[in-house]
Amino acid sequence: MSRPVPTRRDALKWMMAGTAGALLVPGCATGAGPSTASAAAVPGSQSTFPVALPDLPYAYDALAPAIDAQTMEIHHSRHHQGYINGLNAALENLPDLQSQPIGALLADLEQIPAEARETIRNTGGGYVNHALFWATLSPSGGGLPSGALADGLNQTFGSFDAFKAEFAEAAGGVFGSGWAWLVQDEAGLLRITATANQDTPLMEGQQPILGLDVWEHAYYLAYQNQRGAYVSAFWEVVDWTACSTLYAG
Repeated sequence: MSRPVPTRRDALKWMMAGTAGALLVPGCATGAGPSTASAAAVPGSQSTFPVALPDLPYAYDALAPAIDAQTMEIHHSRHHQGYINGLNAALENLPDLQSQPIGALLADLEQIPAEARETIRNTGGGYVNHALFWATLSPSGGGLPSGALADGLNQTFGSFDAFKAEFAEAAGGVFGSGWAWLVQDEAGLLRITATANQDTPLMEGQQPILGLDVWEHAYYLAYQNQRGAYVSAFWEVVDWTACSTLYAG
């Protein structure tokens, strides 16, 4: 008997179940199983019900002045916690889904009952997006990426500065609330994309490498309507080591 050909859904689930070299923020549980990708698991994607607010690996004021302490505290302890509360409430009455990694649910929304699908899409995306956001920021961040990620950025965009300009354009072009992303697509190619609200690249079978939250709650206290200034300051705290871990190369 021949082996069945893995489906796209299978590949996504395996990718997010892998544990080798996983990049995880504190409070995110790891799963088990084979992995078909050399990229690390996306922070938060392996967590199952009930999910908990991940601890930050730095103090609320550690990213200042790029991101001020009050914004960090509100963003983490209220907004991120709010998504977690909503996600747990939505899954509480869906026992068949409670053992599924959150990333696997987001990668295959059709498996979620219609009455809960939009809620899990929004709250699950908000949970995973923010877990990755915190994990790819660092008080000692900034500078330039190195190794395979640097090579990939130069090859894809021409230079690091060209990448930054295109990423900033994507962030500035989000109408209303959403995210700008550096992702690795299903073919292994680096791409810049944007999503509305709390949609995640996992829904498109993409591996997030770096995400920037451009909801107003992420920057308005310090930058008000100057989103461009917030995007410029963001580069000062990007943890390129963490991003490189997420990149398969």
